[in-house]
Amino acid sequence: MNRLDREFYDRDSLIVAKELLGRVLVREAGGQRIAAKIVEAEAYMGIDDQAAHSYGGKRTPRVEVMYGESGFSYVFMIYGMHYCFNIVTREAGNPQAVLLRAAEPLDGLDIMAQSRFNKTYAQLTKNQIKGLTDGPGKLCKALRIDKNLNGEDLCGSKLYVEEGENEKFRIVSAKRVGVDYAGEAKDYPWRFYIEGNRYVSVK
Repeated sequence: MNRLDREFYDRDSLIVAKELLGRVLVREAGGQRIAAKIVEAEAYMGIDDQAAHSYGGKRTPRVEVMYGESGFSYVFMIYGMHYCFNIVTREAGNPQAVLLRAAEPLDGLDIMAQSRFNKTYAQLTKNQIKGLTDGPGKLCKALRIDKNLNGEDLCGSKLYVEEGENEKFRIVSAKRVGVDYAGEAKDYPWRFYIEGNRYVSVK
């Protein structure tokens, strides 16, 4: 499958978030391929978005990658324990990004199961299978995405997104999760997910 190029990411986060659904996130690690279909994503619109890390033009070492070129990874930690993986969008100087919230496992199932539960995929319960990648922290752990991949070029070979199958699905728009502090922005319907997919984190 073809990889998405920089031009794909160099657009408004709302467009990119929706168009990432159904695409395949790939992590190449130690000669092994781990892949999952993106089923849920949230748009963060930068300087004017109270829920964004770059709101008001905030510029710290942590968020600096968001001010750079599109198509790079922004990985940060929440609650001191979970990583979240974002894709930087728009041109340099316009710090927008898309958070990947959930995905459907495709390749490297045993690696994912080992990373999340220290088991083989065949040993997982139904709940554990559903819980492999149905949240941003779970997704990162399953695909072995951590702080070392912050600032990674998604047009490279370690971490990238492929076009995926050309399937038809309905996209649901909803409020973003965990942004209750963000004033009016907490109610913006900037979370998008594939209707009916079992791996979506919050229906």
